Amino acid sequence: MNRSSARRPCAGRPGVERRTAWSRFGFDAAALSRPTAPVREILNLLGIILPVFLLIGVGVALRRLRWLTPEADPSLLRISVNLLFPCLIFQAVVGNAALREPGNLVWPALLGFGSMGLGWLAGWWTARAIGLERGRGLRTFAFTVGFYNYGYMAIPLVKAQFGPGTLGVLFVFNTGIEMAIWTVGILLLAGGSLRQDWRKIFNAPAVSLVLAVALNALQATPPAPVRATVDWLAGCAVPLGLVLIGAVLDEHLHDLRSLLAPRIVGAATLLRLGVLPVVFLAAAKWLPVSTELKQVIIVQAAMPAGVFPIVLARHYGGQPLTAAQIVVGTTLAALVLIPLWISFGLAWVAP
Repeated sequence: MNRSSARRPCAGRPGVERRTAWSRFGFDAAALSRPTAPVREILNLLGIILPVFLLIGVGVALRRLRWLTPEADPSLLRISVNLLFPCLIFQAVVGNAALREPGNLVWPALLGFGSMGLGWLAGWWTARAIGLERGRGLRTFAFTVGFYNYGYMAIPLVKAQFGPGTLGVLFVFNTGIEMAIWTVGILLLAGGSLRQDWRKIFNAPAVSLVLAVALNALQATPPAPVRATVDWLAGCAVPLGLVLIGAVLDEHLHDLRSLLAPRIVGAATLLRLGVLPVVFLAAAKWLPVSTELKQVIIVQAAMPAGVFPIVLARHYGGQPLTAAQIVVGTTLAALVLIPLWISFGLAWVAP
């Protein structure tokens, strides 16, 4: 045998020799070369939410190319709010067997409604604490920081991590959120009082929600052509909303420094991704609810501010720039904090 080969028994297998050398110091070279669990979670999250940002980017590109002009925004906003989103609500509610179970109907809906209300109340106090006033961003700050991304990010995360059972409970939970948005939320954003502006509650999404719940309780099935039409329109709601967000956001991207508002972004991030997750997880741990609902709450606790308030702020006379500052700031922070909060929540709520 060649003497040099005898001294190098793994000469043809350098990886084995490196693992042997690393193992002398207590390391596993293969493990070191693999990404850690938090890194994998972040990469997985990026893959899930990338289509959201790509559609927003499409909106930015369409505005830059002048294919989607500012003059078209009002009509598209009316179509989105008064037609497409009611169809999305109708699609999610009618035929949902979970909504016919009293327990699954009451708790998730109440917690969904209450979670939004809690966020808006905390957002109002926080906005006043940092010096915002009515007409100068107070209402938009409170609405946007309380309006978390319960759909665009939460749905794919719940589906990927917990499966269809928990996903069904999420849709029930989101029913309460939808009712909160199109009643209390619109009053908060648009201003006024319930006595003066009670008619604002009877907007198209709210009416469609009531009708859909009634039809579902009666187990009424719309004719197939009607259901197919509704499904097609519902499928346009999220993409069109994201494209419009990109088009509206483009106005602020010409001056990136306008998005750097440390007082607003810092307060919003601390509240949305620091304080409120603790409250959500405490509710998941100690409330007598199902395991599926606990899982839903854990995921929702980690969500950043939703993107739709940017569109709604323009539609209802709010401050789109304030909404954009909060959305961009909390979303960037969430890229790191989402896997951390979900991991902690699963360990603490259901060890």
